[in-house]
Amino acid sequence: MKQAGRLTVLIVGGYGTFGGRLCDLLADEPRLTLIVAGRSLARATAFCARPSQAKLVPAVVDRNAGVAAAIAAHDPDIVVDASGPFQAYTRGAYAVVEAALAAGADYLDLADSAALVAGITALDARTRGLGRFVLSGASSFPVLTAAVVRRLAGDLQRIDTIAAGIAPSPYAGVGINVIRAIASYAGKPVRVIADGEPVDRPGLVASVTRTIVVPGHVPLGPVRYSLVDVPDLVVLPALWPGLRSIFTGAGPTPAILHRALSALAWLVHVRVLPSLSPFAGLMDWCVNHLRWGEHRGGMFVDVTGIDRDGWPAARRWNMLAEGDAGPLVPSMAAEIVIRACLDSKPPAAGARAAGPEIDLADYERRFAARGIVTAIDHGAPDSALPIYRQMLGAAYDQLSAPIQRAHDVTGTLVLSGRARVEPAANPIARLIGRIVGFPPAADDRPVTVTLSRVGECEIWARNFDGHAFRSVQYRGTGRNEGLIVERFGPIAFAIAMVVRDGQLHLVQRRWTFFGIPMPRFLLPTGAVYEHDADGRFNFHVDVVLPVVGRVAGYRGWLVPA
Repeated sequence: MKQAGRLTVLIVGGYGTFGGRLCDLLADEPRLTLIVAGRSLARATAFCARPSQAKLVPAVVDRNAGVAAAIAAHDPDIVVDASGPFQAYTRGAYAVVEAALAAGADYLDLADSAALVAGITALDARTRGLGRFVLSGASSFPVLTAAVVRRLAGDLQRIDTIAAGIAPSPYAGVGINVIRAIASYAGKPVRVIADGEPVDRPGLVASVTRTIVVPGHVPLGPVRYSLVDVPDLVVLPALWPGLRSIFTGAGPTPAILHRALSALAWLVHVRVLPSLSPFAGLMDWCVNHLRWGEHRGGMFVDVTGIDRDGWPAARRWNMLAEGDAGPLVPSMAAEIVIRACLDSKPPAAGARAAGPEIDLADYERRFAARGIVTAIDHGAPDSALPIYRQMLGAAYDQLSAPIQRAHDVTGTLVLSGRARVEPAANPIARLIGRIVGFPPAADDRPVTVTLSRVGECEIWARNFDGHAFRSVQYRGTGRNEGLIVERFGPIAFAIAMVVRDGQLHLVQRRWTFFGIPMPRFLLPTGAVYEHDADGRFNFHVDVVLPVVGRVAGYRGWLVPA
């Protein structure tokens, strides 16, 4: 390092999508000078006007013209290539790496090209001789994936399959170079491993569907993930040579745009179109303008293999990121390495793929600071457990004791108490409430709730001073994976169970009428939650229909009868 306790980091593509997010992640570090570099000095200067404790310096660096002189002029400690599209790096593919080494700097890139990352080892001997490190592919694919697989493999004697996928928020923002990279291989052969043999599958055509579930939070999905050409396809088989299958996918939303992209990729696959590269500009406009849906994203990693006792085993790691936290994840690997260098703990010298360099614990500390949540699923829970405990797992223990007691149903549990029933909003709402069986308004009514476990279901029989109605609850499957389904006659609601501050919030996600999926905009709303007050189980229920208004509202308390 050129100056003890300080680092100068030159980021090629520093004002772009991933380079800019790396700057944001490092903005709280006053020991850093970040040279925000690219082909446009005006854009670099505008980016550097943002508040930052790190020193931001704009610069012009064009990887295709005079890159060695431009990098040497700034005398950096570390060079980060966050530009791309890395699939387009052909002649002079490692020009930035060579320039960094010539300037006496270490090197990182966020490459998403399997071929580029695999080829970096050709520079290993030279890099070692210089006492420098060169890490390629320092991003979610393959660094986070590899870290997760190492965690999941901890109690396995053998890994047979790996499947991983990223579902970005529709509002995450995707740079044009990412779009160009995707367009370059859409429909073209992507080398994977299937049934123990290397085979080619069409990029963005081959797909899997997954639901990302972190107990105690609203699930993400189901989402369709299409095959992407990323370094994992080369790096992970090298780390786990016995793999019989590997898949890496992306699940962009809205789903209709994803389907359209896959259809175009299929046209390339059957040679109706030569390539999607000419459509990259249109694809970029669509992705960054035709956006709707929830601002949240996630990631999954599935592993199957043989456990230490010789039995087949399956493990899944799930991650959920709300709002603007998710888009930062691909740049976190580079952040972790740079902060380690600041603390005089640089990676070992040599040129290699970045996959094995970072532990999951390093990510988890950064996830916790940004509200990103994760969970590991070891397979189906014990079906003898109460249904709520099955679904919430460790999150169940975060609920207050009265709420836990009210849901520990393995046979029959009777609760009794008092409730206030709010009036319906209007005569139409009142009529709907009567059809369902909701009680009429009253300031104070005795209430009894009988919960009975019957097979894989719980029957909830509610009696408000002689006005009775019942529902059946059970674990959702398929499209409703991770949700609890509550059925009132022909109407069924799929509900997310969210644990927050010891309370249980029930969030409506979708509904059906006689098994027919109904429009989301007609889904009932209103706050529904359970909480602890005065050591008793308390409930708060509001059922509000769009246009119609409140159909039912009741709140009160219950204790074991």
